[in-house]
Amino acid sequence: MAKKQKQESKSIVKGLSFIGTAQDSNTSVIDVDNGKITRIRPLHYDWKYDPKDYNPWKMKARGKTFEPSEKCLIPPYTLAYKKRVYSANRILYPLKRVDWNPNGERHPETRGKSKYVRISWDEALDTIVKEIKRTIKQYGPYAICSQSDGHAETR
Repeated sequence: MAKKQKQESKSIVKGLSFIGTAQDSNTSVIDVDNGKITRIRPLHYDWKYDPKDYNPWKMKARGKTFEPSEKCLIPPYTLAYKKRVYSANRILYPLKRVDWNPNGERHPETRGKSKYVRISWDEALDTIVKEIKRTIKQYGPYAICSQSDGHAETR
């Protein structure tokens, strides 16, 4: 009889931003069971601390009392992160168009029509380096736009 694996459940507090927008501002609680995301929800600020301990602001105006929300307001793309991670459309390894040769025939007319073939990470990185160098040589260094924060997923 096989041993039953222990179910590991945990909640992780993580900032999820979108393409570097408002870096780490979308603080969320991610529930994980056995290494798989099961739920993403807003972080409630009072999860660990009593609001009396940090004395949040209150404002009275026109007979109403205004005070800050006790949870992070996260945008829809953060709530849909789980779907993005496990999407059947997610590309898990580098691909190259079958009729595209970075050193010769590029066939731009077949974009969106051609099939793709899997390539190694080394080939993909070599191609990227060559294309960056070619673009800089042909168009100058300002022709390259770099998003270098890793979409806030590098932490």
